[in-house]
Amino acid sequence: MTQATKPVLTGRAVTLRPLTRLDAPAIHAGLEEPEAKRLTGTHARHTLAQVEAHYARAETATDRCDYGIIAGGALIGEAVLNGIDWPNKAASFRIVIWQAAGRDRGYGTEAAALLLRHGFEALGLNRIELEVYAFNPRARRVYEKLGFRLEGTRREALIWDGEAVDAHIMSLLKREYSGTPTVG
Repeated sequence: MTQATKPVLTGRAVTLRPLTRLDAPAIHAGLEEPEAKRLTGTHARHTLAQVEAHYARAETATDRCDYGIIAGGALIGEAVLNGIDWPNKAASFRIVIWQAAGRDRGYGTEAAALLLRHGFEALGLNRIELEVYAFNPRARRVYEKLGFRLEGTRREALIWDGEAVDAHIMSLLKREYSGTPTVG
């Protein structure tokens, strides 16, 4: 496999669908949500034109799968496999639920499980890795529930509001992947 397939992925509470440039206004608004910025360590500000251009490229990119998380008919966040390294069957994973009302409802866990299944089973990946900041233990618990293991810590990798924050590197290998956990 040398190209990322991007079908719609359907779960019980969420659906993942490929993001397009038409989603840029909703994504742009989500990127400005303060808590989402903090949890993802995002200092950058992006213009609507930059977001449109990024997702126009992502639509046809062969090294990434950018999915919108849909719950209750609304686009509430995104889940992404990016930096896909086809020769080594490896990728990076990231996820964000933009609005507080969408958090703590199991949507992120289910969305992550759907994308992991797609990565390991459909794309044939062997390794999926992520980075989670020390001030986000809720996300780390979700990743551990999904089977991710801690590999190491990038000490003081982020400065947020004047505080140095560690970034934990976690990964999941195909041989460790046990399928979709019970979500909810």
